[in-house]
Amino acid sequence: MNELDTLEFGEVIKKDLGSENSSMLRGISILESLANLREPASLAQLMQITKMPKASLHRTLAIFEEAGLVVREPGGKTYAPGERLSRLALETLCHDSVSAIRHGILRKLVTDLKETCNLAILRRGELFYLDRVEANWPLRLHLPPGTVLPPHCSASGKLLLAYKPKNERIKLVDTLPLEQFTHRTIVDRDVLLSELDRIAANGYAVDNEEYVLGVSCVAVPVKDQSGEVVAAIAIHAATARLPLNQAMEYIPKLLLAAEQISATLH
Repeated sequence: MNELDTLEFGEVIKKDLGSENSSMLRGISILESLANLREPASLAQLMQITKMPKASLHRTLAIFEEAGLVVREPGGKTYAPGERLSRLALETLCHDSVSAIRHGILRKLVTDLKETCNLAILRRGELFYLDRVEANWPLRLHLPPGTVLPPHCSASGKLLLAYKPKNERIKLVDTLPLEQFTHRTIVDRDVLLSELDRIAANGYAVDNEEYVLGVSCVAVPVKDQSGEVVAAIAIHAATARLPLNQAMEYIPKLLLAAEQISATLH
């Protein structure tokens, strides 16, 4: 192969690599768009956001659907993040390079307050515990990281529902079974919606023995760099040891820890 042929071959390789990289970046932009949107997206919406031709977009979505990265909603006209993409996001958040920093913030908070604290997110209509540090008490509620709870009976779950846009909040509440766990559990839709309005106005939420009798909880929001509430940090305690009104006195310290965790969400 002479020098001219070598140069031409190199240009072909660069072109092919450039095309492949461009395709990968366009694919990533589709997943980012679906993750950022708060509701399933139509093909037309994704075309407008990604600027991709209809045929290319449809072909890429079909590949992602087969891989479990996206799902088509009932009716087949809109797309949403798939279970595999959601699982990848959670695993990244749980095991990224700053997870140890967040765990350290929780651990320091528990050392300071002498009660169990946790960090949770809302995932597919359920409260999901990302991290939890237990206080060294014999009487405690054991809920390890990875545990899921119904959101309507927990302080963190109600708080994360409260900070959703109002239309989305109402839709989510309408889909919840509102199972009763104690006589204090809110099982009435309208009462729950009123409670969520109060939480959004106050900036914190409480669980007044709504999941387990004898255990209360106070939660505050964790915001990302854009100011959106993405998680909740909370304190759990046996009411015999720490009555709810005393637990609420820890809200300023919870908010400080929430700010420190927010700083890790770049």
